[in-house]
Amino acid sequence: MTTSDQETLKSLYPFLHGRKQEPASMNAALIAAVEEKVSYHRDVIAGFFAKNSQAIIDAAGAIARMYQGGGRLFSMGNGGSSCDAAHVAVEFQHPVTAGRPALTAIDLSADRTMLTAVGNDVGFDHIFVRQVIAQGRSGDALIGLSTSGNSKNLVNAFIKAKEMGLTTIGLAGMSGGAMATIGLDHCLIVEADSIHRIQECHVTIYHILWDLVHSLLADDRGARMKEGG
Repeated sequence: MTTSDQETLKSLYPFLHGRKQEPASMNAALIAAVEEKVSYHRDVIAGFFAKNSQAIIDAAGAIARMYQGGGRLFSMGNGGSSCDAAHVAVEFQHPVTAGRPALTAIDLSADRTMLTAVGNDVGFDHIFVRQVIAQGRSGDALIGLSTSGNSKNLVNAFIKAKEMGLTTIGLAGMSGGAMATIGLDHCLIVEADSIHRIQECHVTIYHILWDLVHSLLADDRGARMKEGG
């Protein structure tokens, strides 16, 4: 390592060399880091929606048709994406916009007794597929979120759901991973390499899906009311 390299490391990590970062310099570096992350966030969001608007509309249409047929929405994810799965379910069950009906949505990540029982007795790769087998039926829909697209427990559940006649919707990141190769009905891929930016885009995607589904259902109800009148 050259003397120049050593000095660069000392400036970046002064605490490793018994020195403290100068406050103004540290604050400027943190501001630059914030601006860089926000800029990347904007680029990821803009890039995804510029490329995938029709795909989102198509997925929303599939969910709306599922509800029109009396189906139920199931959601699943691991870690931070399990929080997103819960968020998806609560958005549909508890719509915050006045005049929008509650719609059945079940978070498969929520039952810790079921998750730990299956994980302990059979294996973590089966925690969602067992629930799909038990609760799913033809005409339902399953949405799964994974930043890599390679979560084996999601892939297993999606494969079984397709066999059972459920509509399958994946939100993935990076290159889409295995979720991009198993023939999902709808696979929305955020092509970024930051887990955080992918998750942030996923939140925007399912909020828009929720909004579009309600718009489509409202339009359908209005058309049926007009025909009945």
